[in-house]
Amino acid sequence: MITLKAGDKAPNFSGVDQDGKTHKLADYAGKKLVVFFYPKASTPGCTAEACDLRDNFERFKANNYELLGVSADSQKAQAKFKDKYEFPFPLLADEDKSVINAFGVWGPKKFMGREYDGINRTTFVIDENGIIDEVIEKVKTKEHAAQILK
Repeated sequence: MITLKAGDKAPNFSGVDQDGKTHKLADYAGKKLVVFFYPKASTPGCTAEACDLRDNFERFKANNYELLGVSADSQKAQAKFKDKYEFPFPLLADEDKSVINAFGVWGPKKFMGREYDGINRTTFVIDENGIIDEVIEKVKTKEHAAQILK
């Protein structure tokens, strides 16, 4: 796993969202960008996290933030997740894990006593110049917006 920290330049990523639209770091120049990585679409923790961000979306917009969710799910799974919960932000379908690996969030995890490799739930707050402002590794799924918009 790559360890990115505050002050580092954000990876120059490129990924495709639920509708097949490409998103790149350069698309967000001049805006603050919240890139949140979650293990799997439509699972309880990921739903709570994304719904909390959705419910606070106007606050993010008012503070010049854009949001981008990322998991290794397919475009179809991301589209279903986005439509079901009416998320106002895109979800990248990073099936080849290029964005996930660029940010270094793929690695060993523990769940119910077993260890395996997967996406570590992590959020990166990137400033208007493409520099990482903050890395949140201890994500509180039900109050994640408050962790970002302090």
